[in-house]
Amino acid sequence: MIELTINGTKHKFPEGKTLLECIESTGLKIPTLCYHKALTPYGACRLCLVEISQNNRSTIQASCTYPAIDKLVVNTNTEKVIKTRKIMFELLLARCPDSKVIQQVAEEYGVKETRFEKKNEDCFLCGLCVRMCRERMGISAINFINRGSERKVCPPFDAASDICQTCGACATICPTERIKLEKISKNEAVPIQHEYNEGLIERPAAYIPYPQAVPNKATIDERYCVHMLKDACGVCKEFCEAEAIDYDQKEKEIELNVGAVILSPGFEIFDAKIKEELGYGNHSNVVTSLEFERILSASGPYLGKVLRPSDETEPKRIGFIQCVGSRDVERDYCSSVCCMYATKEAILAKEHVGEDLQCDVFFMDMRAFSKGFDEYYQRAKELGVDYIRCRPASVKEIPETKNLLIEYLAEDDKKVSREYDLVVLSVGLQPPKSAKEISGKFGIELNEFDFCKTSPFKPVESTREGIYVSGPFTEPKDIPETIMQASGASSKVLSLLKDVKGSLIVPEEYPPEIDVEGQEPRIGVFVCHCGTNIAGVVNVPSVVEYAKTLPNVVYADSNLYTCSNDTQELIKEKIKEHKLNRVVVASCTPRTHEPLFRNTVREARLNPYLFEMANIRDQCSWVHMMEPEKASEKSRDLVRMAVAKARLLNPLQKRSVSIIKSALVIGGGLSGLTSATELASQGFDVHLVEKEKELGGNMSRIHYLLSGDNPQDLLKRLVEEVKKSEKIHLYTEAKIENIEGSIGNFKTKISTRKPLPFFETSKGKSEEFEHGVVIVATGAQEYKPKEYLYGQHEGIITQLELEQRLSTNGDKSAAAEKNVPKNIVMIQCVGSRDEERPYCSRICCSEAVKNALKIKELSPETNIYVLFRDVRTYGFRESYYTKAREKNVVFMRYEEDRKPEVSKNGNGLQVEVFDQTLKMPIEISADLVVLSTGIVADEGNEKIAKFLKVPLNKDKFFLEAHMKLRPVDFATDGVYLCGLAHSAKAMDESIIQAQAAASRASTILSKDSVELEANISQVIDESCDGCAYCIEPCFYQAITLIEYMREGVVKKTVEVDETACKGCGVCMATCPKKGIFVRGFRLEQIGAQVNSALEVQ
Repeated sequence: MIELTINGTKHKFPEGKTLLECIESTGLKIPTLCYHKALTPYGACRLCLVEISQNNRSTIQASCTYPAIDKLVVNTNTEKVIKTRKIMFELLLARCPDSKVIQQVAEEYGVKETRFEKKNEDCFLCGLCVRMCRERMGISAINFINRGSERKVCPPFDAASDICQTCGACATICPTERIKLEKISKNEAVPIQHEYNEGLIERPAAYIPYPQAVPNKATIDERYCVHMLKDACGVCKEFCEAEAIDYDQKEKEIELNVGAVILSPGFEIFDAKIKEELGYGNHSNVVTSLEFERILSASGPYLGKVLRPSDETEPKRIGFIQCVGSRDVERDYCSSVCCMYATKEAILAKEHVGEDLQCDVFFMDMRAFSKGFDEYYQRAKELGVDYIRCRPASVKEIPETKNLLIEYLAEDDKKVSREYDLVVLSVGLQPPKSAKEISGKFGIELNEFDFCKTSPFKPVESTREGIYVSGPFTEPKDIPETIMQASGASSKVLSLLKDVKGSLIVPEEYPPEIDVEGQEPRIGVFVCHCGTNIAGVVNVPSVVEYAKTLPNVVYADSNLYTCSNDTQELIKEKIKEHKLNRVVVASCTPRTHEPLFRNTVREARLNPYLFEMANIRDQCSWVHMMEPEKASEKSRDLVRMAVAKARLLNPLQKRSVSIIKSALVIGGGLSGLTSATELASQGFDVHLVEKEKELGGNMSRIHYLLSGDNPQDLLKRLVEEVKKSEKIHLYTEAKIENIEGSIGNFKTKISTRKPLPFFETSKGKSEEFEHGVVIVATGAQEYKPKEYLYGQHEGIITQLELEQRLSTNGDKSAAAEKNVPKNIVMIQCVGSRDEERPYCSRICCSEAVKNALKIKELSPETNIYVLFRDVRTYGFRESYYTKAREKNVVFMRYEEDRKPEVSKNGNGLQVEVFDQTLKMPIEISADLVVLSTGIVADEGNEKIAKFLKVPLNKDKFFLEAHMKLRPVDFATDGVYLCGLAHSAKAMDESIIQAQAAASRASTILSKDSVELEANISQVIDESCDGCAYCIEPCFYQAITLIEYMREGVVKKTVEVDETACKGCGVCMATCPKKGIFVRGFRLEQIGAQVNSALEVQ
């Protein structure tokens, strides 16, 4: 070891180091432009100058080349060093005045201009490229030539090299970006396309697949790595301080013994090059929807800026073309997601570029069929997104501008063309390329489109027992349906493997908490860019610098994605390094990310409640998108407030409660029956409550499916299973009188009209039972039409009523046989997609197609007219729509503001509709008018919602915790949702969500206890006088007035049920005596935030 004195402080270092290496290891920063850790030092830029003192003599030396010698005295910032270094910067700026890197580094050290004559060179002869090619690549395809003022870097003889391997290392390492491979090499460079960014940009051979990869670790692509191919380079190993690089690693085969398999291989997107007429692959400004998704992303190729690939300019007109690779002869199915992701991308593009951006969507049918989708579609139109109903014939490029012409036939059969700067192809979903290989390995069957074959009644089961499936591998679907199906598959596995459930679980162990009592607050602030979600509006660096000035803040920095795995590790490191005892994260909403950050803090040995969050995304960058300065100012305010509260945070402890291992299922329809049987098969007791006399709900009125399956067979089997099960306690003709309690400990009171089957003494009286979870499966109702003369003419019926007529023993009823209708008109969207009910009822189009095909099967000569706004036969239902048209079922479109009119015509009926192609009204004589009525929420939902303290949406359907990510959970813990109570859906989808609800419920029931949130109310007995002001306002009925004796006197106070309390703070707001507070939100903590907001002491 040797000893150096650096800036007055003595340090010890191993022998054989340079001064620069020693200085940097102490944390000091010295500028350099020619130094590279993996290369021999060269000393070309002379920026790393330091002053060396030895034997009473001092000299200025380049630290990168000067060896570290024992007893040297080194100074990095003397007046002499600073002055000389600035001269070096000026010389560099004179030689390469346009170099961004030189300008940036020079400005950091106070040099913005040079006094010397500018030469306008683009190379300052640092030699990095030369050394890299010679020392690491072993090629020497580039070198210095000539001498003196003629000296420059180029291939030998100043001619393109034929030995250059076009690895690009020289170009990558060049600080002035002067090196261009096409001028160096005779060989054509083949860039490595960045897969995550859809090939829009390049990537190196050693890379992290994507910003939020799990684990967030680098990988080496052996197909391109120079070391793996030629035993050269190895630079990454030199730089890896963790010593994680192992070039000798090999793939390993791991054998697992499992009791079940869930297949979720995902999907592939359609190769748009197949549609040559649309120009993808030939026209640079024609991109796929997934490529455009990456363009919009903050971590994408242009960092969230909407630019077109050809010239990286901002487009003013974007055209979206739908159904590329879907709904055609080869792929007669709908990809289900394209309409909505095009709508989403159009809205996001307008947000990024501005409202003047023109976005046109070319579509055939707008399939906004899921919960909330139609309203989102309407919002897009209000924002100026234009929807053009057609299927474009071609996309042509204008060579001079690289703009694009979309040619199409309008609805009136006129040829039209429109010019765009960018065209986005909404590509469809295809089965994964490995589908047939998976089919062979696992012995499962695929359907006609090579997706995994399932059945309507077993939608998560493959054709092989014990192998379950989820996601788009079974059928194209959106995120909520994918999550539901994944949870549904998990439920089947839980049933199959119930005897060994939990046997492999290893409880998570945390290190002991640090006792922070008595310590001065040491606060760390972490500000998130969230890509451009925040940083695109908020000046994040200014927020960080401001945070550093706040009292008790000892560390502050910014992160690209604070929620990513690597940043979580960084937070833990900084807590340890800076001895932080409070942490503030300024990022997005606590609703989704607070648990993650609390867990990170706990893993760093801090109590998880010594954490505070400032929501600068929702409350700043999103709501003040057009006011970046004000958004930045408000972000600083929120950080200041969060820090003020963080100073007063105290450690809190969670309490756990035991779990009652039984469930309440409300509703005995298909979803309720499915959930009940799933939980029972997992070994849990279930209380199944149905308000009607018979089980089955709406399912009892459905007699055949599009696939031809008979749902009554499934209903019969489910009912028999429920009645035979010892685990299921069935209550029919039952009314729920009250539900109280919370997760793990609910108590329900019901009343019945008849004796309860398992209470011998019961005679229609009220009964109570306890349970740990609740599944809401209350179903929904068919809309009863008030329009189209329904109820005024026997020839006007609903689709369900038509199905009833067609269903007797699988044929038409005898009455129908005698009088086959000659003309049938079906009217879609009756009671849906209007002002009163703006949502789509999802199944109506499929029901119309189903019944039309049934009629055609029984009476081919019958004329059927379907009057529609959009045909929403999503997924594999599309093929039945095709089949209906092949059987001459006529589909005619009408507009919302020109609905069909039904009138009596003698004994018959007449329907008038405005034809969009002919642009004139058409009259149709009808023997039967069938109304495709919507689905409306059950009338009892409001009462159940009040009992459970769960929300409804404005359409009175139950509102899930998160539309995309938690589609079967409520925000209230321990309560789950499925079936039509959630939203309109098909039978197989109800089964999937019911299985998912059972799976989610079992995650609670399989535990012996559950932890309660610590941020709940606490009574200060000394301050509470029992006034009871807090009891009635408590929405969760968590507070009770009690009396007890204290010092011989009756004392009144209140008591909090910690299992029911949600920490809302209403009690704290109503208390006049400061006798109750919410932990983590004490009055002094809130007061500190208020004072901080007002900037008062």
